[in-house]
Amino acid sequence: MSKEIKAWAATSSQKIEASTITRRAPDDQDVAIDIKFAGICHSDIHTVRSEWKEIEYPLVVGHEIAGVVSAVGKNVSKFKVGDRVGVGCMVNSCRKCDNCKDGEEQYCADMVETYNAKDPKDGTITQGGYSQYVVVDQAFVLNIPESLPLDKAAPLLCAGITVFSPLNHWKAGPGKRVGVIGLGGLGHVGVKIAKALGAEVTVFSQTDSKKELAMQFGADAYVATGDPKAFDGLDRKFDIILNTVSAKIPLDKYLSSLRRDGSLVQVGAPSDPLQITPFSLLPQRIGIHGTLIGGIAETQKMLDFCAKKQIFPEIEVVSASYINEAYDRVVKSQVKFRFVIDVSTM
Repeated sequence: MSKEIKAWAATSSQKIEASTITRRAPDDQDVAIDIKFAGICHSDIHTVRSEWKEIEYPLVVGHEIAGVVSAVGKNVSKFKVGDRVGVGCMVNSCRKCDNCKDGEEQYCADMVETYNAKDPKDGTITQGGYSQYVVVDQAFVLNIPESLPLDKAAPLLCAGITVFSPLNHWKAGPGKRVGVIGLGGLGHVGVKIAKALGAEVTVFSQTDSKKELAMQFGADAYVATGDPKAFDGLDRKFDIILNTVSAKIPLDKYLSSLRRDGSLVQVGAPSDPLQITPFSLLPQRIGIHGTLIGGIAETQKMLDFCAKKQIFPEIEVVSASYINEAYDRVVKSQVKFRFVIDVSTM
């Protein structure tokens, strides 16, 4: 049967407040999850503040969900009550298209996002993880290994897979040089994962203020881009550069630092057009690519990898009543490095 639960919902573009929502009754393929922790992602803020598109309020956001299975449908074979599980940015897809068949459900035209999308099972608008409980089809639930603490696992379900997927796709590893632009919520996880994959890692940031942290996270080198001579000696150095920042920055200098057939992968989502000139691409067959999270199989691979290598995001656990303040701090870049909501405080 359906269940009324506590949640924190956006009631306007500037306010998240205590609320209640009703979750649908689990069907035979569903997993019911008691949520323990929910990460705060910058995408949540963009959505709540209607910066990407207009939304209807109230809406519960959150797509970094970590919890424990409380019930399963009769046809569920992948999970049992008591399992530690996660839910990321999507909760369904068509399962028939080429993308779905290839395990790239995130590129399905009918992919159903964890919040603010139409749930094909009951026609309601999906509501996210800032809540006590969620019901999700078993095909979109992930196993969280025992060696990953649930609070630290939550941000991996968006931030972690967002950087792991391009590093995996473009084969970061021994003998490869990876640059990471930005050492924020995405960038710091990208540094840790790239280093664990065996790559040589360089961090690009505006000033030297984060150099010590970058080195602690495993960076081999650090470039303060505010220095006029920052890019001297970097021509044709990198195989892959991840741009994790959402600000408008000139990219030509980064492109000139890529080797032949190198890739600049855009991970951050600035609202303004990218700044490039064609002759930054032509001489070395450089590519600029986009990427969107990862499929379910790849996300599970990421979680298993992070558990094995003990890769954790840097987090600050907060109560639900602190969400609005947390949003303001994220926008001002005053968090090191991800906020995670303790759902027991609801």
